[in-house]
Amino acid sequence: MYQQLETERLFIRPITTADSPFILTLVNTPGWLQFIGDRHIHNSHDAEKYIQKILDSQNFFYSVFEIKATQQPIGIVTFLYRDNQEFPDIGFALLPQFEKQGYALEASQKYLDEIIAQKITPTVIGITLPENKNSIQLLERLGLKFQRYVIKDDERLAVYAIDIQ
Repeated sequence: MYQQLETERLFIRPITTADSPFILTLVNTPGWLQFIGDRHIHNSHDAEKYIQKILDSQNFFYSVFEIKATQQPIGIVTFLYRDNQEFPDIGFALLPQFEKQGYALEASQKYLDEIIAQKITPTVIGITLPENKNSIQLLERLGLKFQRYVIKDDERLAVYAIDIQ
């Protein structure tokens, strides 16, 4: 789902290859590396290729959210249709200096509200590592509830879900 959305403090917009400097920074933050994984993006060219792969996919939607006042990109909201999951999952990532200020919740809630309004899917899931307490807390604040654990690539993941239709 690619759309221009707006909240009180944020603009939410589709990712573009012009976001490569921001993505290069984001995917190499300690939180991303610990909880999402190393995407081996080490320069702007790698970041552009990563973004282009997302844009070429009909199953992956990445939206950048930026502070209205400065137009500085600070995070992403993702909506992914994964081959191994029945329903699409919502995800989020944020530059560490903007954590604990409600930005990820604000962007994710607006995005989820739009999914609900458009009746895109009957259920939305969120997938995270069980030790990622910040992600779990945000998923729960969005109304998702723990469903089950799954094993993917020898890694235990927690699946949360919300029925929206």
